Amino acid sequence: MNLMADILLNVTVAFFVGSILLGLQRKVMARIQMRPGPPIIQHMLHTLKFFIKETVFPRTAAMPFYVAITIILCAIWVAAVIIGPVTHGPLLLLFAIFAIHKIVEHNAGSSSGSPYGKLSCVRAVFSAAAELPLFAVLIIVFIQTGTMDLNGIIAYQAEHGALLFTLPLTAMIFIVLIISKSYYYSPLNITLARDIVSGFETEHFGTLRGFIMISEAIAWYMLLWIFLTVFLGALTPIEYLIAMVILTAIVGLINAVTPILNPNHSVMTEVTLAFIGIVGSLLMIFFL
Repeated sequence: MNLMADILLNVTVAFFVGSILLGLQRKVMARIQMRPGPPIIQHMLHTLKFFIKETVFPRTAAMPFYVAITIILCAIWVAAVIIGPVTHGPLLLLFAIFAIHKIVEHNAGSSSGSPYGKLSCVRAVFSAAAELPLFAVLIIVFIQTGTMDLNGIIAYQAEHGALLFTLPLTAMIFIVLIISKSYYYSPLNITLARDIVSGFETEHFGTLRGFIMISEAIAWYMLLWIFLTVFLGALTPIEYLIAMVILTAIVGLINAVTPILNPNHSVMTEVTLAFIGIVGSLLMIFFL
């Protein structure tokens, strides 16, 4: 298979699987709360629906940036698929995607002119402190394995066992980050909290919202893929799928039974858990 076909296949799989997983998350939450919930293909249906809806531009939108930011958001996650499943490139580049995503969130909110979007972009800046644990994970994994290359990390685990068992507290940090980036009523996701409607996405309609929803599905798939690859090593496609379903169901359970935290409590919770995980992981590496 040539490179372009490989990219197209992996991006299609990321969107399809990510959409189903987001639908599953909503279904799990609904069942726990004794509601029927939408079908698990709902995210995909909404994505396709937006591409046939009229695209409306708010008078307050900062054109053409208002349009371009949605394309950029989608493009960075396509780039993540290329760096990750397609080429198994440097882990540092994948984590840089998350940092860029935070910048894009900020600009997507400010470009619409919506008060909800502007509040979301302020929260994106505020929550940047919670992104620091990502790079702490990178450093700890490098100390343990001696490499930031995904192939090297996979090879290390093939020889020494899964990092999930040798660095459990580091894995915990990443799981907290997964919860903070889940899309439906996450207790920690303050940029898309329900008190600001849809956050930075509020004023995007039609095709533009369709691109945002594609990026959401791919981003969720990639978040889980990175966690599984870094902490469990190379898995078969079926193993990846089963593990992603389990992780998504767990996140749905947590979201369903946990109250949504205010921005201060959200960031402090993430930073506190990250501090515990970082200190504990370093102690395990150097003294156990």
